[in-house]
Amino acid sequence: MATNPTEGLKRLDIKCTSTACADGLHCFLLTKKMKQTGPSGRCRACGVQLVDWARVFRKDLRDANYTLESLKYELIRHHFWHIPISVYAENYARRKGRLQLKGAARKQIEHAVGQIAHPREGQQTARETNPHANAVHYAQHATASCCRRCVEEWHGIPRDRELTTEEISYLTELAMLYIASRLPDLAEGPIYVPHLPGTAHAHSPEISPSESESSHAD
Repeated sequence: MATNPTEGLKRLDIKCTSTACADGLHCFLLTKKMKQTGPSGRCRACGVQLVDWARVFRKDLRDANYTLESLKYELIRHHFWHIPISVYAENYARRKGRLQLKGAARKQIEHAVGQIAHPREGQQTARETNPHANAVHYAQHATASCCRRCVEEWHGIPRDRELTTEEISYLTELAMLYIASRLPDLAEGPIYVPHLPGTAHAHSPEISPSESESSHAD
């Protein structure tokens, strides 16, 4: 395991609206004016249409593989599917284990996008350059549950209402599929991971070796 708490953190100027169309990486987020001058669902830069949006908007977990693969067409999502996960984010996941992490993911998604508006809308989910970005933050950006604008773009949920319990559950499952892909050996339960020098314990409670099998505390 790597021991540098900032390993994998890259400062890249990639935003939600960034594109690299020549590399097959697009942005499907359109302004109101763009929607008035052409079909929705197209890349804002080159106009290509790659996603069956009706299929994605069904929010059917049985078809989640199609949704996840479609997300990777967008540059910002592709970025989070392929950058290294920081040591801090990985340790956060391992200290919780898959079952506790799923509960944490649900709470985090509900807090970030469950309401009509967040006080820091558009900035409520930490990016990879934030030293306290955890594994769920990476998953939210990769699966478009990071802000209401991205939730509307990718999941067809309008911004003028709260998310339903079913919608939050769906977004949580997508996030966990991302985490399973990026951390395939994540244990079901918490394991002991020593804290690295310079990290804040308050953001990721330590589990002692004797507690690692039975602890259920966040």
